[in-house]
Amino acid sequence: MLSLEWSDALEVPNTPDLAGSPAEVRRSWVDQADEQQVLTTYRAANAAGNAPGPWWLRALDRGKLRSRAEGHAVEDAVTELLAARPGWVFVPWVDYGEIGYWEYVPSESGVYGPATPTTVQFTDSHRGFIHLVPAHRGAGRPQPIDFTVDDLRAQIEDIELIA
Repeated sequence: MLSLEWSDALEVPNTPDLAGSPAEVRRSWVDQADEQQVLTTYRAANAAGNAPGPWWLRALDRGKLRSRAEGHAVEDAVTELLAARPGWVFVPWVDYGEIGYWEYVPSESGVYGPATPTTVQFTDSHRGFIHLVPAHRGAGRPQPIDFTVDDLRAQIEDIELIA
């Protein structure tokens, strides 16, 4: 029952429009309910078996963030930067419970043919909360580069030129 309850808590109400930013995806119970109640429910579901959830909730659970609002502020700062630049598109479909990521569409055309585009992903694996995954092609998984919002802001033009 707990898994079913948690699954329902992550469910985002349907809408005919495709989300264009993380803020437009924040319609589930985990984004709206009392933060302490969300954290308590997540911890119970996670104890029962590796519960999915947004990056900010995992970071909050581990003490890397002080609040859900702090995580949303990271998403909003990235959105403010990338949405204003040509070529960046928000991709709202990812693993269940996750928020989505940004991809730089021009980087899909690699020097040697089609490539997986440069992406900016949100993560709880470090306190900068951003992974930059360079455009790549072929077998193997590229190594994400740990970034902060400030790193991204300072290096965005270089990232776009490399792509």
